[in-house]
Amino acid sequence: MPRVESENTQRLQKVLAAAGVGSRRASEELIAAGRVTVNGKRATLGDKADPETDAIHVDGERVVTNQKLVYIAMNKPRGVVSTMADERGREALADYVGNVDQRVYHVGRLDADSEGLLLLTNDGTLAHRLMHPSYEVAKTYRAEVAGPVPRAVGRQLLAGVELEDGPARVDQFKLVDAHQRTALVEVVIHEGRKHIVRRMFEEVGHPVNRLIRTAIGPIRLGDLKPGRTRRLTNAEVAALFKAVEG
Repeated sequence: MPRVESENTQRLQKVLAAAGVGSRRASEELIAAGRVTVNGKRATLGDKADPETDAIHVDGERVVTNQKLVYIAMNKPRGVVSTMADERGREALADYVGNVDQRVYHVGRLDADSEGLLLLTNDGTLAHRLMHPSYEVAKTYRAEVAGPVPRAVGRQLLAGVELEDGPARVDQFKLVDAHQRTALVEVVIHEGRKHIVRRMFEEVGHPVNRLIRTAIGPIRLGDLKPGRTRRLTNAEVAALFKAVEG
């Protein structure tokens, strides 16, 4: 059955050029070399695509061609609630992303006492996959906990602990720094249950004093200051799609 073209359908090289892949000539060369796919099918010269609906990949990497989609990283400060607006008047995410024209939504949440990386987007499909447990997108946290922390604690968290809503375990555990009464540890976990990191450390006798999320999948917090936001690069967005397409 022939493809039904929409009003947004354009020549593929034009779509790629508009997405920043390269000039139209360079994009034509990519297509001719068989390095471009549209909806899983290898593209050929003369093909067209809808930048708003078609899934376009170059060398297996997703290219964001829909100019209406927005992908933002935010460093959520402590005390800010993970909602766009709060009916109780508390500081919320919208107070920090007011300069974005499109209406965006947070991908998952951090509790008010936690801080660090949050992703915001209007791409509902990607957001759903990032949050769905079946895709097992890893999240990295740094936790300041009551110390000292014996090595057995790390082994216990890696093996798994029993919580009131079922077993939970970390994928990675690392002791970053230690003092007499506190310790800084880094854990990687792919679960998204409420307060999961805090509850796990509470269970092993080392309650969390401060919790910072430093990465979601391939996206890292880096040196982004608390309360600041930044647009994800094309490479970062492609990496997010790769994390949930595998």
